[in-house]
Amino acid sequence: MPYLRSREIGLKTGSAASPVCVCVSVSQSRSCFLRALGYLVIPEAWTLGALGIGGGMFYAVRRGRRIGVYATWNECKEQVDKYQYASYKKFGTEKDAWAFINEESTNSSISSTGFGEKQDSHRRCFNKATSESSYMRSYKRPYEEVSEKKYTYKRVKYTDVPYTPPANKNEFVYMGDYIVVYTDGCCSSNGRQEARAGTGVYWGPGHPLNTSERLHGRQTNQRAEINAACKAIEQAKRQNITKLAIYTDSKFTINGVTNWIPNWKNNGWKTSAGKEVINREDFERLAKLSEGMDIQWMHVPGHAGFPGNEAADRLAKEGAGKSSC
Repeated sequence: MPYLRSREIGLKTGSAASPVCVCVSVSQSRSCFLRALGYLVIPEAWTLGALGIGGGMFYAVRRGRRIGVYATWNECKEQVDKYQYASYKKFGTEKDAWAFINEESTNSSISSTGFGEKQDSHRRCFNKATSESSYMRSYKRPYEEVSEKKYTYKRVKYTDVPYTPPANKNEFVYMGDYIVVYTDGCCSSNGRQEARAGTGVYWGPGHPLNTSERLHGRQTNQRAEINAACKAIEQAKRQNITKLAIYTDSKFTINGVTNWIPNWKNNGWKTSAGKEVINREDFERLAKLSEGMDIQWMHVPGHAGFPGNEAADRLAKEGAGKSSC
């Protein structure tokens, strides 16, 4: 079953303890067809190397149950064992593994012509190549809380949540058993009276849950980052998602929810310097939403060319440009 090397690859679920990516080259025009067959179609930039998975040998399956590059022999074996005319090989680099697969793809009779190639603005950003070394990682090291200028603002109730129709599970991207989402917040003129903040939540190219909103209440960058994560968790819960990998460029948010909140609670919601926690209400909301969820908090550098983060950033900026509620 040959495939064309093009703008998109597939990602297959691995185990929670050791996530495994399976990259399957396909033409963009065939993405809908492959989704119907059970494939998860994601951008080409999210290769094994870009996700920081592998680092050892790469197993290329050119003919098998599911064509692609695998990070372990056991995953590869599942695709070729007792498969007639199976073709597979082990390589030291992912590039060589893909070259092996593409030798077959170039002779494929599958053509991308005759199908629409129109891309939305978020899909286009995935054409930009990224480094194969991954900067995405979980953060456990504490960082100092950054102070913000205080403004008075109206308290906002978050109980009235609009109905969102369930999304197709096949439309999500997985990291092991965890569904991947990117969140970002931004604020123009941060720290000033004319500040405008927005939140962005990005689930994938053209995903129905992608969200761009103006931030309620006090307009600051830190609040936007926290509330973007809150929005993603709210959406996940409405989709009955319990395992979520949240990628954010906000070390402040990650350290707040993983390290600082327990200490703040024990200290009467005061910082180590004895000051009131500025974003207490937002962090309390984030902690409450996180209850009953298995969340992997992942840090990704901002404005470093990572497609998911760039897309979330774009959504946040669009949200900041909207009129306030």
